[in-house]
Formats: sequence, structure tokens, C-alpha cells
Amino acid sequence: MSSDALRSLQGERYISLETYKRDGNGVRTPVWFAPMGDSLVVVTNGNSYKVKRLKRNSTIKVAACNMTGKKLRSSFYEGTGEIISDPQTQKEALGLLDKKYGWQMKLTALLGRLSRRRRDWTVLRLNV
Repeated sequence: MSSDALRSLQGERYISLETYKRDGNGVRTPVWFAPMGDSLVVVTNGNSYKVKRLKRNSTIKVAACNMTGKKLRSSFYEGTGEIISDPQTQKEALGLLDKKYGWQMKLTALLGRLSRRRRDWTVLRLNV
């Protein structure tokens, strides 16, 4: 992650993750994130459209935003995204998200377990 991106996103709670459709149009989604080394990590449902778009085209943009994603708090940073398949790295990423979001992440994980959607979680690495 570039030092500009790191400075800009440090302390933020949400980022707008832009992934691209087949026709080249971008779709922005506000997501929780955590820094992990030189990249950012995000957890999402593995069946979501953002994961499907990322599988087709790894190009992404991220910017700090509010909870709804409507108000941007920084400029966009371009990069690439990938799905993390290594279980140990997934566990580390979830731990970082737990640490950053505390009870909110724990509640999300509990609801995911109860609804059986937790097994569909996918961890994304964003290199910006």
C-alpha cells in the first residue's frame, strides 16, 4: 500500500470499494476494512456481486467514505484485489477486523453463524 493511501485511510472506519462490471462501469460498495501489512483486507459474502466482479477483473479503486458510501472522505486510490484462499491468512485478516471493529464484528460473526452465512465469508486482499 502506498504511504499516501495509508495516511489517507488511517483512522477511517469505511472505504468505498469500486469493482468493475463486464461493460467497464464501476460499482461502489462501502465496506469495513483493516490494514494487513502493505495491503487492506475486507470480509464479504463469497456469493456477492463484488466478489464475482473481482474474479473477472482484479482492478479496484478505494477511497475513505461514510457508512453509506455517499460521502467520500479522501481521493480514490487505484490498485488490484484478490481473494485470499489460505486459511491461516484468512484467520489473521478476521482477527484484524475483530480488533478494529470490536463488538460490531463479533455481532456480525454471531449473526453469520446463526444464519449459516459465515461459511460463505470470503476475505479479500486489496493492494493499493
